[in-house]
Amino acid sequence: MAQFDLRLLPVTPFAQNCSLLWDKESREGVLVDPGGEADKLLAECDALGVTIKEIWLTHGHLDHAGGAQDIREKRGIKVIGPHKDDQFWMDEIETHWANYGHAGMGRNIIPDRYLEDGETLTLAGSTFHVLHTPGHTPGHVVIFNKDMKIAFVGDVLFRGSIGRTDFPKGNHQDLLDSITDKLWPLGDDMRFVPGHGPMSTFGQERKDNAFVADDVIGKGKENTTGVM
Repeated sequence: MAQFDLRLLPVTPFAQNCSLLWDKESREGVLVDPGGEADKLLAECDALGVTIKEIWLTHGHLDHAGGAQDIREKRGIKVIGPHKDDQFWMDEIETHWANYGHAGMGRNIIPDRYLEDGETLTLAGSTFHVLHTPGHTPGHVVIFNKDMKIAFVGDVLFRGSIGRTDFPKGNHQDLLDSITDKLWPLGDDMRFVPGHGPMSTFGQERKDNAFVADDVIGKGKENTTGVM
């Protein structure tokens, strides 16, 4: 079984966790959610001797997908994901960055391939599974590897919080269902990389997350804001 290294590379003014994941032997890797600062990310890849094979996107927000087009052009690689329902977000990346006062931070992107629930991705012979997890955005996906016990959850779940659902086409109940019906069954020992902030495990969040802990969900507590 391949042995992987993982490095979190925060980018953009939102300190979004871009993940660099690579196979130790072949040095083949992927960038998950390169939201911006393409040159910084590629410099890190080069310094580590990692050859990026693909870009994987969890959703279409500016701080997660904004750097994909630059990297695709510079390295001639494919952009995979998210689900097609997030294309309207990716069509407005440049406008949204300008609205935040950071014109030129990111570029619009049309992926080479959209992802559907149940599909798989491959890196260095290892299989990664895809879950469609709407709520934060309608086309959000989570990408995970069972053997590594690692999940890239974008802005669905955070340490102690959950994603916002007050953006266009967000849905609070859909988000809760995505977390409890699709993520929790992966196991309490599944580690996850959130879009912002520190890593955690699903088991930890089920214990004390203020929005989706088991005892909170049982009480029907609601929140419609979350973070990011």
